[in-house]
Amino acid sequence: MKEFVGKSHSDLNRVKELLAKTPGLLNCSWDWGGGDFETGLEAAGHVGNKEIAQFLLDNGARMNLFYAAMLGRIDIIKSTLTALPNLKTSKGPHGLQLLHHAKKAVMERRKYSYISNPSVRSRSWEFRVPSSESMRIV
Repeated sequence: MKEFVGKSHSDLNRVKELLAKTPGLLNCSWDWGGGDFETGLEAAGHVGNKEIAQFLLDNGARMNLFYAAMLGRIDIIKSTLTALPNLKTSKGPHGLQLLHHAKKAVMERRKYSYISNPSVRSRSWEFRVPSSESMRIV
């Protein structure tokens, strides 16, 4: 279990080998200590490894809001945060928030930036970055 989660950060070939040998690893969690649990998808997600994340999702891993952000799935983020706006500050593995995962998508595709507050009137979401970039999810 520990090897699967550890390799899910960066080693797609080993992840494939381990999953082929032990399919039950797909949604397993490793406890790094202090209640810091992490799955393979979460490992791939917080480092922005979209190839491993997509492989795990294609094989049935459970999607959540953090990995939707990392994969640039604005549709999922928008609908979820509209219904549950307080999730924007919830914490994932290693205490990393949604903003951290959104940055992974921004770095690669510059499709959107970071999570702040919903605009009640327009129902759009503006994501702000520490630099001069600012984009809007409509």
